[in-house]
Amino acid sequence: MIALDAMGGDLGPRETVGGALIATAEGIDVTIVGDEATLRAELVRRNANPANLHIKHAPDVVAMGDHAAREIRHARQTSMYVGTEMVKHHEADAFVTIGNTGAAMATSLVVLGRLHGVERPALSAVLPGEGGPVMLLDVGANADARPSHLVTFAHLGAAYMHAVHGISSPRVAILSIGEEPTKGSMLVVETHEILAKDAALNFVGNLESRDILNGHAEVVVTDGFTGNVVLKLAEGLVQLLFDEMRTAARSSWRSKIGGALLLPALRGVRAKLDYRRYGAVPLLGVDGAVFVGHGRSDEAAVASAVRSAQHAIDAGMMKAVSAAVAERAAMRRAEEAGQQPG
Repeated sequence: MIALDAMGGDLGPRETVGGALIATAEGIDVTIVGDEATLRAELVRRNANPANLHIKHAPDVVAMGDHAAREIRHARQTSMYVGTEMVKHHEADAFVTIGNTGAAMATSLVVLGRLHGVERPALSAVLPGEGGPVMLLDVGANADARPSHLVTFAHLGAAYMHAVHGISSPRVAILSIGEEPTKGSMLVVETHEILAKDAALNFVGNLESRDILNGHAEVVVTDGFTGNVVLKLAEGLVQLLFDEMRTAARSSWRSKIGGALLLPALRGVRAKLDYRRYGAVPLLGVDGAVFVGHGRSDEAAVASAVRSAQHAIDAGMMKAVSAAVAERAAMRRAEEAGQQPG
């Protein structure tokens, strides 16, 4: 069962309910969480009432512009809080929201708490790499980070890519301004020193931003500020690229003919790069499965978010991530014990 925040996002219940209906048509059990009267009215408008779609009433909503920490103190009746509580009480296997990212992070920490051994959870984005999917984390949960946070992100990301994407030994890299171990900020240099000694990871060193999608690593770690900038720049560049191509294809009769011939191939490329294909990103490190989607998600993106959450649950995401965190915690205890005088 996937709990879906039906009130979140910029486009409201119309798109979230539509996405839920697409997912239920594929056999996924979904509970839409939100104001019951509003959600039932949308279902009536669509003349839809599938047996595997359920409603959980939550009268309030966290708006996209709300201040996360302030709202959480009075948010127990919001769709985000109620949906997250469903995961805590095992009424749902995962919670999906396309609402306020900061509020989703704060709510998850309040309701679910962190996995033992995790200092900071991380938002992770799965990107379409040249040789397969690439996970970039953190992409917005932690604007500031310490080396120990990035090391934990590396373990979380590697465990996720192994469990969900079937990569036996994911290569882990640190995002930096040069490949040399001494290049980058103090955060990068210190993290590099720790990861280079971590036998539990397949660490491949520093990686420049131009190489993120070139197949050099399956997991790329960075702080949330840098990761968010990279992610949004990439999204903007993809949009600019296709806008420019569309303009060029309409510039002359010859271009229109060439554009028509290339259209099927270009549509395939766009589909591969479209954020809606990936739907939502996992919030790794909290004690429950939480996925956060793009605020502008339409029903196709919402359905993809539910689909990706269900796939991660079926693949044993939480078990793999919990085991990786426990292994990392055991390594740290052993290291600390070895440093103590005998």
